Parts: sequence; structure tokens; C-alpha cells
Amino acid sequence: MTQAVELALDEAKKQGATSAEAGGGIDSGLSVSVRKGDIETLEHHRGQSLSVTIYQNQRKGSASTSDLSPQSIREAVEAANRIARYTSEDDCAGLADKDRMATTLPDLDLYHPWAINAEAAIEIAMNCEAAALSQDARITNTEGASVNTFGGVSVYGNSHGFLGVKQGTRHSVSCSVIAEDDSGMQRDYAYTSSRLPQRLETPESLGKEAAEHALRRLSARQLSTRTAPVIFAADIARGLLGSLVNAISGGALYRRASFLLDMKGQPIFPDFVQIKEDPLIQQAIGSTAFDSEGVATQRRSLVENGILQGYVLSSYSARKLGLQTTGNAGGVHNLTIDSGTDDFDALL
Repeated sequence: MTQAVELALDEAKKQGATSAEAGGGIDSGLSVSVRKGDIETLEHHRGQSLSVTIYQNQRKGSASTSDLSPQSIREAVEAANRIARYTSEDDCAGLADKDRMATTLPDLDLYHPWAINAEAAIEIAMNCEAAALSQDARITNTEGASVNTFGGVSVYGNSHGFLGVKQGTRHSVSCSVIAEDDSGMQRDYAYTSSRLPQRLETPESLGKEAAEHALRRLSARQLSTRTAPVIFAADIARGLLGSLVNAISGGALYRRASFLLDMKGQPIFPDFVQIKEDPLIQQAIGSTAFDSEGVATQRRSLVENGILQGYVLSSYSARKLGLQTTGNAGGVHNLTIDSGTDDFDALL
């Protein structure tokens, strides 16, 4: 894949591009799902792709191919060049600045393949679903359980001379069930995901967790309109973090489509809330030494004592706002909320 990216960049230069970037990946994996003790899907995956973006001054064109032969790569570059000739100029288009490219690429230990065959994966899914169904008579149905394992390598390079390689794995198990009583039916799920297969929850504990999640939804009551403190479960809190990230992302900000416009340096949470981004955690799902533009990632505080400290910007959105990229082309990396000292009972 490194050779394919280098060939695309060389070809872009030969064809007269002002600047160019290319990225590609090769991945493979296994996915199985079961429902009510029967196998629903069994898939082996293997794929490869290469994308190239050409800049003719401030005009941009992109093309992609799954054929990594030299001829196909040349044709992809030609296609990107043709597109660039007909696009409008954009003053903010272009590569991220050269001085922001990552120069140190630490080994984050992200590649841990799972030597599992289809039969073993099916057994894990079956055990997970069976554990969920055995927890309580009110677990009356199941939407199934699944096991997934993927591994691959990705390469990004640009005409600044940057070339970075990432190799990683991701494994997961999930289960979804339906609970029922006189109040009606409720659905919920549980999942576990890790770079390392040995860090996944056991299928039995995951099935139990899925059942507990569905059972606690039964007999829910609607509250009257009120102002009151709210305790968010961890899975719901993740959704709140997603809303925060969307609101402080460059695209929403420069379009003025965010509820947090001009809020940097202002309180947006209670003062006990601390939210950090750490892209350099060893073996973590979101870890990376550089973003999708080759910009070095960095540890930083997004919210400190409830106060918004910064935004989530790519080079394009940063230019739109007159700011600098934060190394977040492609998204955020490993957000964490500092734990307080109170346990659940104390919070109640």
C-alpha cells in the first residue's frame, strides 16, 4: 500500500498538480451473527482501496480505485485532475500546512490480531445470546448476538513529503434482547470492543448485561415537566459527548449551525466537568499519532472546570474560521471525562 500511495503522488506531480494527497488501506476480517440459536450471517471480508486528491491551485478533484495496479492508479490521478479543472476555486482548499505534519510517529501498539475461526466465533455469539435469555423469564425474545474481528493497514501521504502508516485491529461482541411485562416490551443491548481480544468481556457477562439493560427499561414512568438534576447512564453520556463534539466541530461553527458559537472560554458545563482528548493512549480504539491530513495529534483539554477550551478543527474548517487546525481531520480521538469521587449512591 505504501508503494501505491507513493506512485499516486509521483503521478500527480508528473501530471502537473500544484499539490496532492493520497490514502489507502487493506483490511480483512470475520463477522458472524446468530439469532435464537441459528446462524444468521457468516462473512469473511477482505478489501483494498486507494483515494487521491489533486489540487490545481485552489481547485480540488478527487478519485478512488480498488485496483492498485499502476495503470489504474494513473487513471485515478487523471480522473482527479479532470475533476479539479471544472471545480470552483476555494480559498480554503489545500493540504494542511507543512509545519503541522507529524514528525514523530510513536508505536501505539494497536495491532493485535485475533486467531479465531468461524466455528469459535459462532460459539461465542451463541453463548452470549443464551446467557441473556437465561437471566429472567421476562426476556422473551432476542435480536441476536454478533462477533466481529477486523485488522488492516492504512497509509496516508502528501506532496509535503509526509508518509504515515497505521496498522490496527478492532474486535467486538454485541447482544440485543427484548424484555416484556404487563407494561409492554422494551429492547436494549450491550457490547464490548477492544484492540485486544483478551480484553473483551466474556460472552456470559455480556449477555447478562444486555438482559439487565432491557429489564430496567420496563415499567418506565413519564415525569411531569420540571427542573431537576439528572444522572446520565454511561451509554447515554456518550451521546451527550457526541452532541458536544458536533457543536464544537469546525463544519458546524463556520456554517454558524452550532448552539455553541463563540463559546470558547465560556462555561458550558458545571465546574466539576473535565473533558480531555488523548490520542496517544497505548492500545486504545481511538489512538493515532496523526489525523487524516497527516497533522500531528496532541493531548489537550476540551473542557476544564466546565469551561470550553477549544474547538475540533481540520485544516479546511480552521481556515474558514481564521484559526489553526487542531489535528482533528477525521474526528476526535479518545475523549475522557475525569471521574468524580462520588459513587452512584452518593450521586442519588
